[in-house]
Amino acid sequence: MISTFKLGMIGGPQVILIIAVVLLLFGGRKIPELMRGLGSGIKEFKNATKEEDSKKNDDSKDS
Repeated sequence: MISTFKLGMIGGPQVILIIAVVLLLFGGRKIPELMRGLGSGIKEFKNATKEEDSKKNDDSKDS
């Protein structure tokens, strides 16, 4: 039971391997551009969810 739970865990060596593969695929110069794009995507998502929440609150106050 415990062994199947540990299979899904990501440890230090797995993270290092993932970082190495990303560096090999994209190179050192593309990483900042990728992170900038990821950051702006997350920011847009948060703003959209905040707008949706404020719309729901406004609708419930009008009732």
